[in-house]
Amino acid sequence: MRIALVTNTAWNIYNFRLGLIQALQQQGHQVVSIAPPDPYSDRLREDGITLYDVNMDSRGVNPVRDASLILELYRLYGKLELDLILHFTVKPNIYGTLAASYLKIPVINNVCGLGTVFLQDGMVSAVAKWLYRVSFRFSEKVFFHNPDDHDLFIREGLLNSNKADVVPGSGIDTLRFQPDSQPVSSQHTFTFLVISRLIYDKGIVEYIEAAQQLKSQGIAVRCQLLGAKDPNHKRGIPVGLVDQWVQSGVVDYLGTTDDVRFLIQQADCVVLPSYREGLPRTLLEAASLQKPIVATDTPGCRHVVKHGINGLLCKVRDAADLAEKMLTMAQLAQEEVRVMGERGREMVQAKFSQQVVVDKYVRAIDEMNVN
Repeated sequence: MRIALVTNTAWNIYNFRLGLIQALQQQGHQVVSIAPPDPYSDRLREDGITLYDVNMDSRGVNPVRDASLILELYRLYGKLELDLILHFTVKPNIYGTLAASYLKIPVINNVCGLGTVFLQDGMVSAVAKWLYRVSFRFSEKVFFHNPDDHDLFIREGLLNSNKADVVPGSGIDTLRFQPDSQPVSSQHTFTFLVISRLIYDKGIVEYIEAAQQLKSQGIAVRCQLLGAKDPNHKRGIPVGLVDQWVQSGVVDYLGTTDDVRFLIQQADCVVLPSYREGLPRTLLEAASLQKPIVATDTPGCRHVVKHGINGLLCKVRDAADLAEKMLTMAQLAQEEVRVMGERGREMVQAKFSQQVVVDKYVRAIDEMNVN
């Protein structure tokens, strides 16, 4: 079969989808990728991935641009003579599916997370749900990254239950994310690390407030923040505010990196106080590297973190409770921290490995029996 994999960034393909592409190629399929150009486009082509550029604005809703995207994808899909399309992220899921429906090309969609639009009721949320309901009528299969999102779509009538299934994210290469044989020294300051885009909905402000509370109590901890500043996002944190946090000494801002493994290895605990997630890859990577986690008790996060087993769960939008859980983690004996980390890796190996995800897609494609 000739299969296309479509996302809203080449970065997404490079970081999350290479394993799936390679597995499908090993099954004998011809696989091409489609995404807007970004700095990772050339990297994909250097790795031998066939990539087609499209114009796609992943931010907001613009009826004119979105209509032109449907037309552009329609023309490209027809030109490529595809047998099957795998859509990832919101706009490919919606507009790519509509384009494919006119050509009668089967699609498998992947809801990686519901994003900001589902966090509050309103016109934008209503429009988004309507678009999902219309487009997903033409899907052969829709994978969700956690059961909560799956159940929400069924409950809201956005999708027939016989088309829906849950897949454990994009899967983790547990060999690549393998714990260091040299553990972090017990002599250093207990270090927390958040890996996230700097937007409000990731709970960044609550993390800073929790760090301030711990420091005001004289608790010796280090709080780090890794991720891209995104001031143009409608929920992005202003750069000036981030700079104030750094200057006050409450947090160490580490910028961005193409390889998070070293920084996770150097931390004692990874934190994610997000308001809602699909299935947070950063937490899976942390667990695979045998790091305990503090995260919010919210969809996505609680499917990776089992309270008291491989980490601690805190209340959503509650800096005081987050600070309490961070303090509890920092005061654990080193052996308890180590055991939590080991349990996390065992869970990733059993439930969230890349092979588990690949097997799901291979079975779904086989069941479709598309020629």
